[in-house]
Amino acid sequence: MASWVEASSANFTARYDEADQADVRGVLNLLEATRERLGNVFPALPDEINVVLHRSRTEVDLAQPLLPIMRRATTPAARRYLVGWAGRGALHVMSPKALALRAANVEGSSEMLSLAPAALYVQLVVAACNPDLPPPWSPRSAARAARWAWLLAGTAQWFSDQTSHARPAIARRLREDARPDFPPRLRDAALLGGSVIDLIAREQGTGAVVELACSPLPGGGTREALLTAFGGRALMHSEGTWRAHLARLAGQ
Repeated sequence: MASWVEASSANFTARYDEADQADVRGVLNLLEATRERLGNVFPALPDEINVVLHRSRTEVDLAQPLLPIMRRATTPAARRYLVGWAGRGALHVMSPKALALRAANVEGSSEMLSLAPAALYVQLVVAACNPDLPPPWSPRSAARAARWAWLLAGTAQWFSDQTSHARPAIARRLREDARPDFPPRLRDAALLGGSVIDLIAREQGTGAVVELACSPLPGGGTREALLTAFGGRALMHSEGTWRAHLARLAGQ
């Protein structure tokens, strides 16, 4: 039976099994460093966050029942990286030991998983700046998040630095599955959303990414948002540029 204990840093409180004592400080340091970095570019940050570290995928799935549903809706190449959930004022994520055991034997897999707490925190920062995006979660906000998953997941992936480690997973996705949509639909958002954000940042700068993430969702939907984000360039040309960029990220 688990024996839960707590540890705190300046802005985070972690709840974890005492067997993970040696790893919790690293998680808190990662989150504090991510918070400091995001505070330089985002207009608002959430208040103190509780972080629950679970010792297995089963534990985190039981705590957050939407997570296994989301995992089933995601392309197989990305499923192993859906290891936590961001709720109002709290993050639920697998412990560092559990994340290490989940890593594939390919370059970048363990790095992507180790950065999962940071990616989940980015989602809370985006929600603090953009009330159109969850959390909080409700049937309406969940439907909105599904339509805008490429933005929510992609921003989280890019600002946590997961995108720079995603090459093998992206290559597997392009090799094993059909041609992805632009922007990526829910099935691909967790893995390919970061590539869209990376392209916007390269072409328009980090400020354009922050503006996209923090602005009210436009009535014209994702096409309108992308048209603005790419400086008014025709979407067919942005799509072609993105597909070439995606191939480069995959090393093809």
